[in-house]
Amino acid sequence: MAFTGKYEVESEENYDDFMKRIGLPSDVIEKGRKFKIVTEVVQNGEEFTWSQHYPGGQSMTNKFTIGKESEMETMGGKKFKATVKMENGKVVVDFPNYHHTAEIAGGKLVEISVAAGVTYKRISKKIA
Repeated sequence: MAFTGKYEVESEENYDDFMKRIGLPSDVIEKGRKFKIVTEVVQNGEEFTWSQHYPGGQSMTNKFTIGKESEMETMGGKKFKATVKMENGKVVVDFPNYHHTAEIAGGKLVEISVAAGVTYKRISKKIA
């Protein structure tokens, strides 16, 4: 499957501005800036398990099926319901206060989130 793999953050753009826009406290933003987040994706057809592993053993996992409403969790830990779509090979979802897309480009996981006019881009290299 196209998305299946383990990816480690390689670069980020507009991290601070974006995190402020979605309401994360400055201490959390500061701590997160130094993290090498590992994203693990398991894709089985239209079903996904999308996990983010943080240093210190914390992780967040969202399970969803393309086109079906699923319960999800934001970076800030809030639960919400959303329908994840697939558009031109990209996973697309609207979180409560930002729009998120993810795609595989050049063997890398490219995630783009937009909140209040700020675009946050995270590129992760495949490690497994």
